[in-house]
Amino acid sequence: MRRRKRSFAVFGGLLAAIAAAGPALAQKSGGILQMPGFTTPASMSIHEESTIAVGIPLMPVFNNLVVFDQHVAQNSMASVVPDLATGWSWSEDGKELSFPLRQGVKWHDGKPFTAADVKCTWDALRGLSADKFRVNPRKAWYGNIDDITTRGDYEVTFHLKRPQPYLIALLASGQSPVYPCHVTPAEMRQHPIGTGPFKFVEYKPNEHIRVRRNPDYWKPGRPYLDGIETTIIPNTSTRMLSFVAGKFDLLQISLPLLKDVQAQAPQAVCDAVMHNNSRDLLINRAVPPFDNLELRRAMALSLDRQSFIDILTDGRGAVGGPTMPPPDGVWGMPPDVLHTLPGYGADVATNREEARAIMQKLGYGPDRRLAVKVSTRNADDYRNAAVIAISQRARSTSTANSRSSTRRHGSRAFCARITWWGLRSARAGSTSQIRNSTRPTRAALCAIIPATATRKPTS
Repeated sequence: MRRRKRSFAVFGGLLAAIAAAGPALAQKSGGILQMPGFTTPASMSIHEESTIAVGIPLMPVFNNLVVFDQHVAQNSMASVVPDLATGWSWSEDGKELSFPLRQGVKWHDGKPFTAADVKCTWDALRGLSADKFRVNPRKAWYGNIDDITTRGDYEVTFHLKRPQPYLIALLASGQSPVYPCHVTPAEMRQHPIGTGPFKFVEYKPNEHIRVRRNPDYWKPGRPYLDGIETTIIPNTSTRMLSFVAGKFDLLQISLPLLKDVQAQAPQAVCDAVMHNNSRDLLINRAVPPFDNLELRRAMALSLDRQSFIDILTDGRGAVGGPTMPPPDGVWGMPPDVLHTLPGYGADVATNREEARAIMQKLGYGPDRRLAVKVSTRNADDYRNAAVIAISQRARSTSTANSRSSTRRHGSRAFCARITWWGLRSARAGSTSQIRNSTRPTRAALCAIIPATATRKPTS
């Protein structure tokens, strides 16, 4: 039998379906939340990984300075709340952001949390620490930080080169945890230490990630769960069948597969939500001929973005720019402005005629095709978008010939990837991007929540 309870709300949208099932879930404690993972992460360090493959299983191990309120459905500047900080304040010129910090918080190894940990974390993110991150995908987020100073053990100030009001939103991201100053990046890759509601237990590549309840968590009465176990299953069908069979408590599934899940697990509580998942074309603009702006413009014009939505999300996605489009996103570009961008107009045929004209001007044609190699991650959502991109490029112009290669890592002259929570480029300054169709898409989140079920914690 199973026991499924709601944990401290660190999972955001993933727990929205559970939260909607009723307040009784928040009144009981115990049980292990069973979740599927879609891939094997390279390490356990959130700051050195670029996707949710690490973010979702490891967020419960950490705390941020500030977070988006998990009880508010839509992230915005107004929904940012303190976490390890007790508040924040801006200087009058908007170039200093100060945080008073909580006292009495301890790391999982018993050492006290202080302002030095905050400074060490963001010095490392800016590439200034002696022990550097092996990979630093979010270094660009903090390029406007000029210095970080501490005042005693419980106050820290970010000094900026110029005003940057949205810095508080970056700090509230699930990918902005505070790291301990006394633990090296190498150790954090293998056995992360945090201040969060759960302690890291074990990671077995291609098998599972386990965390257990932190009995000394600084928030009284939290977390509700005894632990969380993420079982790594790359195959979408296997994840879905495992959920239907009762092996998982939560499942994120594409909308085309939602009907199958609901038919096979009618007791599941499902909700279709917009998530921050875009299909992007990342172009290595340092490599000819992709260093030509006009050629990249032609590539952008050749895409039929609505067809991506129709195929991947049964028509329930949204065309967007760099951020989540309204009304789901508060920072998205208004439709009337978005449609003025190259390739975002509704007349796909006209866009493609303009793309062909540009390619012909650059010397390409039926007798001189542009060979393009597509590199994508070996996961269904990534591969599906790449296949559509290849198909469109082959059909939409007579001047492109696409080939597909599937790789977990690495980049080539032309890459098609899906990025979660923003752009991740392998080499800073070496890539440009063409926003492609769905930013973001809609996906279904399902949970099975029997009221009388119980589950014993795993070892």
